[in-house]
Amino acid sequence: MKPALCLLVVLVCVALLGCTSQATPIAPTAIETGVNPEAWVEIPAGPFLQGQHEHETMLEYTYEIMVTDVTNAQYARFLNEALTAGEATLADGAIQGPYPGDPFHGAHHEIEIQAGEWAFMPVADPALRLNYVDGSFIPKSGYENHPVTMVSWFGAWGYCTFYGWHLPTDAEWEKAARGSDNRPYPWGHEIATNQANFLSSHDLFERLFKGAGGTTPVGFYNGQTYGGNYATLDDRSPYGLYDMAGNVWQWTGTIYEGRHYRNLRGGSHTNYAYNLRIWTHNNADPRHVSPSVGFRCARGGGEGTR
Repeated sequence: MKPALCLLVVLVCVALLGCTSQATPIAPTAIETGVNPEAWVEIPAGPFLQGQHEHETMLEYTYEIMVTDVTNAQYARFLNEALTAGEATLADGAIQGPYPGDPFHGAHHEIEIQAGEWAFMPVADPALRLNYVDGSFIPKSGYENHPVTMVSWFGAWGYCTFYGWHLPTDAEWEKAARGSDNRPYPWGHEIATNQANFLSSHDLFERLFKGAGGTTPVGFYNGQTYGGNYATLDDRSPYGLYDMAGNVWQWTGTIYEGRHYRNLRGGSHTNYAYNLRIWTHNNADPRHVSPSVGFRCARGGGEGTR
């Protein structure tokens, strides 16, 4: 077997297409990318081109955003701290936490999101990459620096607010991904098969599992060569953010009047290349969890939606 394929046997797991949550993982060996998931980057105030039609939008404040998605190790640490602090509870097969509720407008198909306890994450789902052992959460071996998944919008919001941060608004997320020009992808105008984790990119991850690749460690596509001959291209945005296209969809914080659905940005390993374009939106019920959905946080500036 070629060295790169040997690497992939331990790098990836079988993940499901779409939004189903059953999976049969292959335990990978931890791969160090050299990218620090604790790092933040500052996004300056100023205009940017928003959306496919390049509407000039002004953000009048400077803010910071995480360089990578939140990892399994980071989320496990949060759960343990929140449980200890009484800010989360384990009940009905899920980690739950308080949410203050949303204004309800009675719009067509709108569901009322009341103040109360909402599920952050299921604890027994086989797709979850955390284990609950002796009263504490720990990441499954080899997945420590992979993006956390199977987390609801409430779970993403709960993580960010616990530390005094917020989920990035749609505008904050898009500016951090795009910079000040009209590029469709965070790194430029074209996408290569070794520049992001997406469906049918024909990279070795997908060839090994016939189109069903899983998550990669955060910051994996950074220009490094793995296994001796698998050379990645750098996928950073103009401001230095990794994985703003592919790997996992990212929850954002903007709440729109008359709509309980929350937006997701960036595309994932289950999507084709066109879904990785910066302006692409997806949305889901805030209770939704998936092996292809994660998040990152922002801080400062407009302080999100709450």
